[in-house]
Parts: sequence; C-alpha cells; structure tokens
Amino acid sequence: MGNLFCCAQVGQSKVAIKENFGRFSEDNVFVNVVASIQYRALADKASDAFYKLTNTRSQIQAYVYDVIRASVPKLNLDDVFEQKDEIARAVEDELQKAMSSYGYEIVQTLIVDIEPDKHVKHAMNEINAAARLRVAANEKAEAEKILQIKRAEGEAESKYLSGMGIARQRQAIVDGLRDSVLGFSENVPGTSAKDVMDMVLVTQYFDTMKDIGASSSKSSTVFIPHGPGAVRDVASQIRNGLLQAQNMHQ
Repeated sequence: MGNLFCCAQVGQSKVAIKENFGRFSEDNVFVNVVASIQYRALADKASDAFYKLTNTRSQIQAYVYDVIRASVPKLNLDDVFEQKDEIARAVEDELQKAMSSYGYEIVQTLIVDIEPDKHVKHAMNEINAAARLRVAANEKAEAEKILQIKRAEGEAESKYLSGMGIARQRQAIVDGLRDSVLGFSENVPGTSAKDVMDMVLVTQYFDTMKDIGASSSKSSTVFIPHGPGAVRDVASQIRNGLLQAQNMHQ
C-alpha cells in the first residue's frame, strides 16, 4: 500500500476586487460607495490562505461593508466626499487586522467613487451652478464699479485741467488789459485808469459782438442794450465780471 502526497499551490499574484456599498449619510442621503481592494496571499501563511477561507472575496466584502456602515452614517454628504481617504484608511486597517490571520495581506484600499442619489446629485449641480452664477455676477458688478470710479476720476481730472486752462486764460486777459491801461495812462496825460479801462472793455465788447455776427452760426440777430447809459452799463458789467474772475483765481 503506497502513500499519496498532495501539494496545493497558492498564487502569489495580487488580486483586486471592486465592490459597491450603499448607505445613508447622516443627513439622510443615500450614497453608493465604490471601494477597490487589492490583496495577496502571504508566502509564509500559504496553508492558512488555502484552508481557512473558502470564499476570500465574500469575507473581504463583509468587513468592508461593516466599516462603511459604521463610518458613513456619522458624516454629512459633503464630509463623505472630503473624508473619503480617511474612510479608505479605516477600511484598510480593519481588513489588515482581520485578513492577516487568514494568510492574506491587504496591499491597497481605495474609495474609487462616491455616488449620491440621482435627485440629490441633480440638486447639487444646481447649487454649484447657482454659486458660480452668483460669483460671476459679483465679479461683473465689481468690474462695473471700478469702471465707473475710473470714469468719474477721469472726468474730474478733465474738468480740473479745463478749469486751470480757463483760469490761466482769464489771468492772461487781465494782465494784458492792465498793461494796456498803464501804457495808455502814461502816454495820454489827464486820463485816469478807470477811463482807459472803460474804453478798452467797451472796445472788446463790440469786437466780440462783431465776431458773433460774422460767425457761421445760424443765429444772425443779436440784441444789445441801447440808450444814453447803455455803454457805461456794459463796461461796468464786463469790468465786474473780470474782477470777480480775478478774485476767484487768487
């Protein structure tokens, strides 16, 4: 009677399984968690890997489900997305402790995907779209605000420069009139500065009226005061206007 010897070989190649696990989060949203587990048999525990478990995949599924069932209900949906790496580490730690006694090593554990209920997913997409539209509206409003500020600053600078130009122009006119009055008074004895000023202002006034009448404007009729005291009134008005402009400049 001979002896019969049997030898069983346990493969050392890595094996990966990918499973879906559904669970409700703390805010009562049904979440489908997709986990990927990569494992292999240990060479020094080949007999345990072969004899102790008849269905390795089912055993791993049970442990993964227990960890996910204990972890996901404690988290809100947003936290589930943010802490998927922590969930994967918790699954790997639990599997490592449990499967080492059966001769298996857990190589890697990943949470591949987190898929909420389709209605919740649609609502999340709408929330994200609304948030992006709100940010875009704020950015547009801020850009328009900056544009209006820059436009106002430009207009203020333009008016300031225009005012400076007008002030310098009026100052030049006043300086020219002063020089004319002083020169006329020195060359014509017996005339006062006021008399010369009145004559110069009236002359400029009528020159202005002449230019207005000769311009290409559609208005061809100009009404001017006429009477014994009209010329003196015109001179007084012009003189007062120039003096006021000079005082404002000073």
